[in-house]
Amino acid sequence: MDLALLRTFVTVHRAGSFTRAAALLGLSQPAVTSQIRTLERQLGRPLFLRQARGVTPTSIGDELAHKAAPHLDALVEIAETGLDDESSLRTLHLAGPPEFTAERALPALTELTGEDGQGFALRASFGNTEETLEGLAAGHHDLAICTARPRGALLTASTLCDEEHVLVAAPRWAEQIGSGETYGTLETVPDGKRAPALENIPVIGVHESLPFVSRYWASVFDSRPAAPGTVIVPDLRAVLACAVAGAGLAVLPRYLCKVALERGDVVALHEPTVPPLRTYFLVVRTGTLAMPHIARAHDWLLRAAADWC
Repeated sequence: MDLALLRTFVTVHRAGSFTRAAALLGLSQPAVTSQIRTLERQLGRPLFLRQARGVTPTSIGDELAHKAAPHLDALVEIAETGLDDESSLRTLHLAGPPEFTAERALPALTELTGEDGQGFALRASFGNTEETLEGLAAGHHDLAICTARPRGALLTASTLCDEEHVLVAAPRWAEQIGSGETYGTLETVPDGKRAPALENIPVIGVHESLPFVSRYWASVFDSRPAAPGTVIVPDLRAVLACAVAGAGLAVLPRYLCKVALERGDVVALHEPTVPPLRTYFLVVRTGTLAMPHIARAHDWLLRAAADWC
C-alpha cells in the first residue's frame, strides 16, 4: 500500500474535509480526492461518507486510521530527527491571545531559543480563539493557545492553566463605593446592593459587548452589568492602564494586574468566595507532536504553566 495514499487518508480523517486536508498537504483538492478514491479502490471499501460540509469516516475508515496513524507519525518523527540539518534552527510558530502570550508563553519559550542543538527560532502571532484555531488547522501555526477546547480529530488540546478574574478600579472609586467606611472593597455594601453600587462607575472593556465584565457579573452577581462601556480598548494591558489612570472599573486576569494591586495603583473592589476563572488550552494539530521542536515547546509550556495558576 502506497504510504503517500495513507498519509493523505490520515490527514483527511483528522481534518474532516478534503479542502482542509489539501491545504495542509500542499495539494489541490482534486488531487486529494483522487488519492482517496485510489485507496478506496485498492481496499474495495468506502473510507468516507461525503456530506454537504466535509466528510465523515466509515467504520472501515476509522479502523484504518486507528491502525495507520501512529506508524505514520513515527515515520515523521524519524524523518524530522534523523534528517534535520543540525546547522540550522527549526522555527516554531506560536499563536494566541496577545496579553497571555506576551506575558506568559513567550518569556517561557525564549529559554528554548538559541543554538544549543535543541533550540529553535520563534515566531509569534496574536489573535482570538477562532482566528487562532483556523490558522492552526490550516497549517499556519505549530502551537496555539486558546480559551476553548476544539472539536474534531484534526486538533488535539491539553489543559494549560486557569486564570482568575478580578474586579479592580483606582482607589478613589473604591472610596466612593465604601462611602467613607472600610475602603477598598464591596464588603461594606449589603449583598443585594453590591452590583447596583457599581452602576455609577464607568466601565473599561476590550469590546463593546464587555465580555470580561459580563462574565464576572453573571458568575458573581447573577445579573448583567447596567452601565455601558465608557472606554473600549482592544488590549487588556491598555485596560489596566486606563484603570490605573482612574477611568473606571475593569475585570482583569489576576496575573496581569498583580503588580498594580501590590503597589496600590488599583484595588480589588470585591473578593468573591469562588472567583470567576477562564481556562486556557494548548492546541496542536494531531500528529505534529512527533516533531521534536514542537514536542519540546509543548512540554515546556505545560511544565511552566504549573507555576502560573
